Amino acid sequence: MISRSRSIGSGDSTTSASPEGTEIARQIVGALLNHRTRMFFVTHMFEFANGFAEDDSRGVAFLRAERREDGSRTYKLIEGKPLRTSFGEDPE
Repeated sequence: MISRSRSIGSGDSTTSASPEGTEIARQIVGALLNHRTRMFFVTHMFEFANGFAEDDSRGVAFLRAERREDGSRTYKLIEGKPLRTSFGEDPE
């Protein structure tokens, strides 16, 4: 891993409720960004991710799994703003 880089994960198995988890994650990631730390963060917390997406001055890039119009997967990552849905189910 590159010096000053971090990989952080967050998901549904956290013990904090969503609003508290979002605030905790926001403060931790905000502090790391203020120290110019490069990191990857994987999350299902829309409010957390969207908060950074709305703050364009932070130099944050967002990647998500590409989905076609019919909902099928391409198994590719694309750049794009966070989505409110997690695509928990695949189309039949």
